[in-house]
Amino acid sequence: MKQSPKKSLTLKTINKSNIWDVQENDIFRMWSLAEKDAEIKDNARHYTDIISSAFDIEILKIDKPEIRKKFEERGFKIGQIKIDDSTKGTWAVKKRPILRVTDLTYENIRHISAAKLLEVIDRNFGGGWESLSQSIRDIIESGFDISTSTLPKDCVHSGMYNKKIADGFEVLEIPKGNWVESIFAKEKPEVERPRLKIEKRDEDELPEDEHPEEDEDDIQEEPNFDEALDENTYRTTFDLGTDPNVDAGDLSDFSEDDE
Repeated sequence: MKQSPKKSLTLKTINKSNIWDVQENDIFRMWSLAEKDAEIKDNARHYTDIISSAFDIEILKIDKPEIRKKFEERGFKIGQIKIDDSTKGTWAVKKRPILRVTDLTYENIRHISAAKLLEVIDRNFGGGWESLSQSIRDIIESGFDISTSTLPKDCVHSGMYNKKIADGFEVLEIPKGNWVESIFAKEKPEVERPRLKIEKRDEDELPEDEHPEEDEDDIQEEPNFDEALDENTYRTTFDLGTDPNVDAGDLSDFSEDDE
C-alpha cells in the first residue's frame, strides 16, 4: 500500500479518492478535531458517505467488552464518535481490503502499489491480462503502465524482461502450459492538467494589425427603405384561423409549474 501523504487530511478535505490514503485511527482523529465545527455537524451524512466508500462502519448499539472483542478479532478499530451534543456513539471501523479485481475502482487504483496490483490480478483464477474485462483493464490502465508478453518457458527471461525490470516495472508470471505470460506493471506519475486561461480583449484594445478584417462575403448591403411599399409587399393582419369566441390563454398558463 502506498504511504499516506505528509499533509494530514481533515473531514473537509477528504473525498472518495484520497480517503483511501487514511487508516482507521485517522477516522477517529478527524471526527475528534471536527466536534465543534457547526458546518461538519450540519453535513455529517455527507462525510459519513465518503468514509463509507472505503471503510466498513458498524455502529455498536450495545457497547460491551465482549462485543468490542468480536469486532476487534475481525480487524475493526473501535472508537467514540461525537457528531453533536445529542449524538454520540461507538463506531467499529475497518478499511476495505482490495483483494479481487472487482474491488478496483477509479478512486482507489492510484492508492495501491504495482506489487499489490499484480497480487490482485494473480487471484483472478490465473487467467492473465486478457481474461480481465475491458472495464477493469481501463481502471487499471488509468493508474498503471501495463505491458505483456507470452513466450516459451525457456525464453521468458529475455532482453525485454530484464529491460522492464531495470525500468522499475513489477512483473507477474503466469504459466500457461509450455508458455509463460508476463504482465509488467508500473505506476503512472500523476500529472496535473494545466488550466487554460482565456483573456477576453475588446477590439478597441487590439493593435491596429490585429483587428479582424471583414470578409467581403460577410458585408451585407443595408436595405433601401426608400422603396415604395404596396399591399403586395407587406400585410398588417394575419389570419390565425382561431375561433373569436375562444379566449386567449393567459401567460400564467405557461408558468414554471406546468413545465
